[in-house]
Amino acid sequence: MRTDMNRRIRTALLASCLLGLFSNPLHADGLSQYNVVWNSPSASALESMPCGGGDVGMNVWVEDGNLLIYLSRSGTFDELNTFPKLGRIRVSVSPNVLDDPDTFRQELRLEEGEVEIRSRKGSEEVTLRVWADVFRPMVHIDLEGNRQFTTYATYENWRSEPRRLEEGEKESCRTYKGAPVTAVMQPDTLGFDGNGIVFRHRNQGETAFDLAVRQQQLEAVKEQLWNPIEGLVYGGRMSGDRMVPCGTTNGQYASTPFRGWQLKSAAPRNKHHIQVALHTARDVTDREWAEAVARLETDNAGREKQRKKESLRWWKDFWDRSYIRVNPDRPDAGDRRWQVGRNYQVFRYQLACNAYGSYPTKFNGGLFTVDPQFTDPRIRFSPDFRKWGGGSFTAQNQRLLYWPLLKSGDTDMMKPQFDFYINLLTNAELRTRHYWGHGGASFTEQIENFGLPVGFEYGWKRPIGYDPGMQYNNWVEYQWDTVFEFCMMMVEAYRYARLDPTPGLPLMLSCLRFYDEHYQYLSSLRTPKRLDGQGKLVIYPGTALETYKMATNPTTTVTAMRCLTDALLELPDSLLPEGDRTYLEGLRQRIPQGTHYRLQEGRKTFAPAQSWERINNTEYPQLYTVFPWGLHHIDTPELDVARDTWRYGADVPKQKGYQSWEQSAIFCARLGLRKEAAEYTLKKMGDSGRRFPTWWGPGYDWVPDHNWGGSGMIGLQEMVMQCYGDKIYIGAGLPDDWDVDFKLHAPREAIVEGSIRQGKLLKLKVTPESRRNDVVVWLGKE
Repeated sequence: MRTDMNRRIRTALLASCLLGLFSNPLHADGLSQYNVVWNSPSASALESMPCGGGDVGMNVWVEDGNLLIYLSRSGTFDELNTFPKLGRIRVSVSPNVLDDPDTFRQELRLEEGEVEIRSRKGSEEVTLRVWADVFRPMVHIDLEGNRQFTTYATYENWRSEPRRLEEGEKESCRTYKGAPVTAVMQPDTLGFDGNGIVFRHRNQGETAFDLAVRQQQLEAVKEQLWNPIEGLVYGGRMSGDRMVPCGTTNGQYASTPFRGWQLKSAAPRNKHHIQVALHTARDVTDREWAEAVARLETDNAGREKQRKKESLRWWKDFWDRSYIRVNPDRPDAGDRRWQVGRNYQVFRYQLACNAYGSYPTKFNGGLFTVDPQFTDPRIRFSPDFRKWGGGSFTAQNQRLLYWPLLKSGDTDMMKPQFDFYINLLTNAELRTRHYWGHGGASFTEQIENFGLPVGFEYGWKRPIGYDPGMQYNNWVEYQWDTVFEFCMMMVEAYRYARLDPTPGLPLMLSCLRFYDEHYQYLSSLRTPKRLDGQGKLVIYPGTALETYKMATNPTTTVTAMRCLTDALLELPDSLLPEGDRTYLEGLRQRIPQGTHYRLQEGRKTFAPAQSWERINNTEYPQLYTVFPWGLHHIDTPELDVARDTWRYGADVPKQKGYQSWEQSAIFCARLGLRKEAAEYTLKKMGDSGRRFPTWWGPGYDWVPDHNWGGSGMIGLQEMVMQCYGDKIYIGAGLPDDWDVDFKLHAPREAIVEGSIRQGKLLKLKVTPESRRNDVVVWLGKE
């Protein structure tokens, strides 16, 4: 009797544990364990937490008794094409419970999408919550105390006067780097506006666009080119519930002097609310801009609780989409594997803060850069500084922020990156026609947000007679092919989530047409024949990324062309017009062989190109058939060749690394090299060494390094689940000592949920159930 009862109790306890393990993972035993918590104030802006939503990002921290917040918003580029902060908010309370508190807790609450700060000093307690409205560009700061208190809110700005940039500071606006012109950062319009504070910037006069057009000899087509920064007006208005102006302040934070405009609560209260309404528009008057801000404030008045509920619902739905949790049964911040799972979720949150931006998340800091001297004490510039430019985009780095959104189910967040290229199509086609007289869109690797090459990479000191369509730069010469990855993402977003690919079809076809027509054009300059003896294109001069230069038929380019062409031809007739299908079928016959071989240390390996003349960088293009293109993987005949390419195929040791854009973890996971995949993922996705765990970098880029996090997400996803065609492979890159719960998305609108313990798949749920037969469990296979 007692034995039966004990057995029933054990069975009930086991069922209860399993129910808890496999129920909604986004509550007490799931997402909340990944909240970042600090028990003391911060020393500087680099010890800040990210917070945001929609297209607004904030750095939030408490320092010297003040709550401090940097404001950023997607798409706010000035005349120089820097990406400046919108300003800094400083909040203090009296009595000052934040100054030298007895107890303190600052928490990034992932499920709520907010930062909460609780502070107690003696008998006084105060709670502050900072959050952004996901659906409207509104920032909210809620304060509540156990007793009445007075609140001060100061808007701080360091751009009240024109300022000439130093040469090193031009890293933030790289078209001006090395240019024979003065770069002057123009001031904002600042001041009190009734019971609020207005801050606004209007782009006027010559811009980086004008400078680039002049540099690149495009004056003849200038009026046809799209200029997104001309006439741009951005900024906002800060106000508070029952707050009134109380004067201006001056000071210096880090290396930068600032001026402040301060509000004060009219009387002490238990609760206070501060809001910032942000607005960006083009070609509007000051009055029209102010009226739009006022409408935003009026629409929000009295609806803060409703707006908060709407945003909370969005965050809940976001976290319900997908997750990867590592060692979830043993939460331990000191466990490097657990850190990987936590940092995956936290970095995904950073990407979600720009879910619906007018521009894609920037690889070199996103919305969360801070004063550069905290990263490098030698760099004493303003908080607007970041390396690798503000409005400049490096394609090889950007792509790594958007590939992981397929498996995480965040295809709606891919639209800003897709629109970036779609909006620039006309400019890219115009420059091709102007320089070379043929069709197609030429997108350079280092590109400004108006679609022209970055001035520094284009080259300010060029040989007389050098082709004006070319960048005079030994790193990115002849590199137009990364755009194919974004084109392929558009097709994959259709395969994964039925995201309509038709808006991107003109882009995809034009990018293919450029390579088709341009390399026939180049061949015609060398010989009367436009194709080789087999009727194939000769991609020369080409480049296998920035590494193998002056290459013939580089693997990266040829594989990209073939994979994208095949993917487009697989689209249903209803999506691909007959004329386009006919063209692509002809192009497919002209694409040359893309897989090349060589012997390395006596082993057959893939080569990066048919031939090349020099090695310039440390990328690993000979494995791009593994990622991103997936021609070689765990279930293909040449797996041994691919693995030997990883082991023996490098020409310089630095081709295997984990920083920034380096893809070692991804390659190893896709090749089923479990031990190596784990080693690189631990380095890539472990804690950053800074107070905030995902403030990686600078690596090759800046802090926080977003392509570091994006490539880390991809690597972990591939360890857990890989997708090739309709097949879904579980656990091919996962060591047996990694326990994982996961929910990921697969092609044909499939969702795969599972639990892996000690190398065994304990639970599998596939939606729709009809896709279960497509799942292949690869755990334990070599």
